[in-house]
Amino acid sequence: MTCIPTVTDAAPVGRFAPSPSGRMHLGNVLAALIAWCEVRSKHGTMLLRSEDLDPERCSKAYYELIKEDLLWLGLDWDGESPPQSTRSAAYAREFDKLDALGLLYPCYCSRSAVHAASAPHASDGTYVYAGTCRDLTAEQRAAQKRKPAWRVRVPDEVFVIQDGIQGRYEENLLHDCGDFVVRRADGVYAYQLAVVTDDAQSGVTQVVRGGDLLSSAPRQAYLYRTLGYPVPEFCHIPLLYAPDGSRLSKRDKALDLGVLRQKLRPEALLGLLAFAAGLLPKYEPISAKELASVFSRETMSGKNSVYLPKELM
Repeated sequence: MTCIPTVTDAAPVGRFAPSPSGRMHLGNVLAALIAWCEVRSKHGTMLLRSEDLDPERCSKAYYELIKEDLLWLGLDWDGESPPQSTRSAAYAREFDKLDALGLLYPCYCSRSAVHAASAPHASDGTYVYAGTCRDLTAEQRAAQKRKPAWRVRVPDEVFVIQDGIQGRYEENLLHDCGDFVVRRADGVYAYQLAVVTDDAQSGVTQVVRGGDLLSSAPRQAYLYRTLGYPVPEFCHIPLLYAPDGSRLSKRDKALDLGVLRQKLRPEALLGLLAFAAGLLPKYEPISAKELASVFSRETMSGKNSVYLPKELM
């Protein structure tokens, strides 16, 4: 069992790393707000980064709108990290390190073949890779017709994350995840490798993000350790749901910033979100700076979901 130390007394370096595939919705805003308050309440450094690995869905125009919305909310930043679309050379160097350690192999399985060969992991629906291509011979690889993705071998080892909000979370990577993709068949580097490379090389010490990404933390901790980087502190915030229990989505235009900015002042919007998340004992309009001065993550401890006030619907 590997316990991952994450807590540090130093002022944190945090980040908000949106995917610019549309206007921010309220779940994105809540993640940005809590990440910002965590950093500002401890006099740390806040970075901003565009996670635009998917060029078909992401655009610079959306990223500029996200920056405009953040500033409207009062959520500033101290530096901007290079967007992921410009970082292929950096990812390639980390990929080569893994390859030099003998940890990479080509995988020719289609998505449907992976699903057919395994059952989804109970916590998040991710399919556990069965290792189908792990030990193919050179002759077997040469006979394949598909262009391969590349997977990293994982150990039969339990990784323990002491999450700053969700508490203890653990996974045996081999049994709960399996070898995972670090470069797709189209040559694009996968999220797990890209985000570890970006955060490590930007000096990020605290990762605040949505609870839907909690199960990726052990995979990323494994990559940090293997590549020789310190593991940041993880804080996975509760997921934000509509009052009827439905998930928020960028497809729901009524809850994106383009619409909400026409109806609400930033202080009113932040106050409603802070109250929903338990950061305030009652609803009141509040600025980001004022919220940071009274912020405590302990009010969210153990929560994996929160619900929007009806006033925002």
